[in-house]
Amino acid sequence: MSELAIQVTDISKVYKLYDKPMDRLLESLNLFNKKYHRDFHAVNNVSFEVRKGETLGIIGKNGSGKSTLLKMITGVLNPSSGNIMVNGKISALLELGAGFNPELTGLENIYMNGTIMGYTKAEMDQKLDGILSFADIGEFINQPVKIYSSGMFVRLAFSVAINVDPEILIIDEALSVGDMRFQQKCFRKIDEFRDSKTILFVSHDLSVINKYCNRAIWINEGVVLDDGIPKELSKRYQAFMIGSNLSKTTTVNDETQKQLNDKINLIDDIHESLDVLGDDDARISGISLFDVKSDQKISIVEPGQAVKMYIKIKSNTNIENPIIGFSLKDRLGNVVTQSNSFVLEKVVPEMKQDTYYGFCFEFEFPPLNIGQYSISPAIASGSQEVHTQHSWVHDAIIIQVLPVQKYQLSGFFVMDNVKFYSLE
Repeated sequence: MSELAIQVTDISKVYKLYDKPMDRLLESLNLFNKKYHRDFHAVNNVSFEVRKGETLGIIGKNGSGKSTLLKMITGVLNPSSGNIMVNGKISALLELGAGFNPELTGLENIYMNGTIMGYTKAEMDQKLDGILSFADIGEFINQPVKIYSSGMFVRLAFSVAINVDPEILIIDEALSVGDMRFQQKCFRKIDEFRDSKTILFVSHDLSVINKYCNRAIWINEGVVLDDGIPKELSKRYQAFMIGSNLSKTTTVNDETQKQLNDKINLIDDIHESLDVLGDDDARISGISLFDVKSDQKISIVEPGQAVKMYIKIKSNTNIENPIIGFSLKDRLGNVVTQSNSFVLEKVVPEMKQDTYYGFCFEFEFPPLNIGQYSISPAIASGSQEVHTQHSWVHDAIIIQVLPVQKYQLSGFFVMDNVKFYSLE
């Protein structure tokens, strides 16, 4: 039993449904001892166990009972029958608004949630900086949460949930709200938690379940239909519900040093709020994507569109054998493709201390699915196998991929066109 974090035994939640308001009144008066309602089993005789350190995904169509089940586990709802054993401190991120008083400020809600979790004000004082830093909602922390956008609310709620040292973290579809960059920040934190916490994850996004969960439960009409390996359950679930190669680059005309310098001055600076890794011997200071034909800065692309990506870097020391590259990731942080100067066999000259440099990748954008993607640039030195990371910027730019009616699919993602230059 000590190895179990959660044990659910024959849990049911039954609601009374009335055809009209008068029926409710008549039944409450009990004049004729007549039943005016019909029973609806939101959850019907469900049993399962979750071991400590396990990440469990719960899938199912809307109205299948997933959220009701989580609310009973967290104590928000009482079951109509059955038993729930929870071994550990729970922190839950349910639907927007759960656990927060809309009339209180964000700061007041932080302390209120801490009190509910059993922490003193002094203990919450110590956690406050971490909560505020992760949420990153600025001066709105002193405003009533009733004026928050859904994105701001989930920022605060998730930050509180992960910073109160839970043993069990429960997330109910909340991360579908908010911007892509914050979503990936949350998923990186979930990745950290998987080594030491028990996690229950409800999501309609099967790629989330497959990546982060080592087990999944499929619930339908309040009943557990299946329990097993996420990838296998996903296939069966998709079948139940419905009854890329990358492109080759184009060539570019030679540009003068002045033209390159002019272009690099147009790129966006790296925002100070972004997560940056590395020893800071060099720092990526800017990145932007441009359309080749129009020469305009873009954040929306189509598959097969010819683009240029400019990266601006400041060298804080002399760097031999520098490697400049990037990763293209989907909204879950999965790497779709990546490349760098080393694998492209492009020799980058030694970078001098206190000098700005520019690097340009030109390629046709790969035929990806519609949605949001992020680009994370990086600079290292050494070789592909043995190198030192100087600067890696997580999700430096966000791009939206739109559909096109027709585009040419080529066999490989090749970048024959890369340019390196100093900005002096």
